[in-house]
Amino acid sequence: MRRDLADALTAASNAPGVGLAPAALVIARIEYPKLEMEPYLDRLDRMGEAARLRIERHFEETGDSSSLNAIKGFNAYLFDDQHFVGNREHYEDPRNSCLNEVLDQRKGIPITLSLVYMEVGRRAGIAVDGVNFPGHFLVRCPEVTSRGSSGLIIDPFHGGALLSEHDCRLLLQKHVGADVAFNKSLLAPATRSQVVVRMLLNLKRIYVHMRSFPQARDVTELLLAVTPSALSELRDRGLLAYHLNDVTAALRDLQTYLTLASMSEMDKEQREEHQQIWEHVKTLRRRVAALN
Repeated sequence: MRRDLADALTAASNAPGVGLAPAALVIARIEYPKLEMEPYLDRLDRMGEAARLRIERHFEETGDSSSLNAIKGFNAYLFDDQHFVGNREHYEDPRNSCLNEVLDQRKGIPITLSLVYMEVGRRAGIAVDGVNFPGHFLVRCPEVTSRGSSGLIIDPFHGGALLSEHDCRLLLQKHVGADVAFNKSLLAPATRSQVVVRMLLNLKRIYVHMRSFPQARDVTELLLAVTPSALSELRDRGLLAYHLNDVTAALRDLQTYLTLASMSEMDKEQREEHQQIWEHVKTLRRRVAALN
């Protein structure tokens, strides 16, 4: 994995402002190594200006300049005029996690469609935050509504549908079941770092499921670049190196992981995992000894 990609993601994630598109386009370079960022940033700028004009026209037509009506005008632009939709047929395609592909094909998964929604909305003058909702990324317009709620909760994957708290409870149950209890903190605004990490975790899961281990290891490198203290990613990078028969890298990461993990208290499941990884390390050491 080229070090420059990790450096580029770190720089984009730590840049001033709230923009997500540069970081998302760096991530897309895993699938598209020669991707040029500027044409897509320019397209987002043009879309933002077109959306702003569409919202203004909607205000004039309805005589209503409320936040709710701004969202309705924006939804009309993004989903009716531009035809962005959720990619239900090929949900697990890694290209759904690539912003360039989503902009080209106008299809994506919840987090990338939410990213388009936020980036175009911000350029159009609408304040929209990401919501790191379990199982299904959402966005929110943070302005307090007349009903005194915490804001407008919006689902870009389903055409900009406005969700009530009850809808969010049902969505949580659908995607996570009873394992996570609903509370309003689940609808809190997501930080840029949280959005970037979730995009990477989604992509890593897809690559592992496809057994595309080199790409999965690249994603893990990026995760460690933006969250260097994430022990689970150090472990996964070592396991992916193990699957790729990269003995030196696997030994380095798994031994470091075992050392650091042993410094904290572990439950039964963690102890069992620790023992499994120790068995991998012993196997790797035997391979190294056999080569000498």
